[in-house]
Amino acid sequence: MNLLSQNKAFGGLHQRFEHHSSALKCTMKFAIFLPPQALVNGEISQQKSFKVPSLYWLSGLTCTDENFMQKAGAMKIAAELGIAIIAPDTSPRGDGVPDDENASYDMGLGAGFYVNATQAPWREHYQMYDYVVTELPQLIEASLPISAKRAISGHSMGGHGALTIGLKNTDNYSSISAFSPIANPVNCPWGEKALTAYLGSDRSTWASYDSAQLLANYPKNATKLPILVDQGKADDFLDVQLKPEALTEAAKSANYPLQLRLHEGYDHSYFFIATFIDEHLRFHHQHLNADMSS
Repeated sequence: MNLLSQNKAFGGLHQRFEHHSSALKCTMKFAIFLPPQALVNGEISQQKSFKVPSLYWLSGLTCTDENFMQKAGAMKIAAELGIAIIAPDTSPRGDGVPDDENASYDMGLGAGFYVNATQAPWREHYQMYDYVVTELPQLIEASLPISAKRAISGHSMGGHGALTIGLKNTDNYSSISAFSPIANPVNCPWGEKALTAYLGSDRSTWASYDSAQLLANYPKNATKLPILVDQGKADDFLDVQLKPEALTEAAKSANYPLQLRLHEGYDHSYFFIATFIDEHLRFHHQHLNADMSS
């Protein structure tokens, strides 16, 4: 990993790194906030006793690793709770990485949808699922004072990623949360466009990347991670793209304890995220602590 920048914040460190990704076959950037509990005299500790749990934050369409760290106001409460925040990029990037031929914002660069693409020209680089689930955690936990205790969250496209990844990898995470997630991508324009391109026209291959369908078909005896979802009722994308009611119906049919909160007057922006991010971090802290004591 090559350190690109470092800033002190709330007694901890905000850092940006780049590294070569074998999963994505390109150079990737990510951001991390290390809380003061991971430091000794302001320096990164290599002692096992100073390892801290982490929250993976998956951002939405057009975003990079920088949006959440600069706009959400999450570092103060993360420093208080002793949680590292890890923000990957939203897609592979670089020379030779394909982009949408029409330069659409909802396909290609900045729009990886956290899937493993199977179709040309995307399949060589667009393996964001493997990158987030396996490669990046292994790299970070081998290099920085980060434990294997993880939670996962995200916004919009990233909320879709957090829900699908968390539901399919219950051994990897203690809890899941999302802001304004694309809850039922197999039945919305954003999802149909991206999943057709990345996975092909056989819709049966899409189900494993649809959180509503994953919940509806959730195995009865499988581990049920706690899930918190916040959705603004003034969100311009609410009815056509996000479809939170599909999550609620699926959770009810599977008897899954989903907590979905609707908020009057809030939209799709980072103002909404900043309003409720403290509650999400405290939610994850509760379950990370329970996981560590079990």
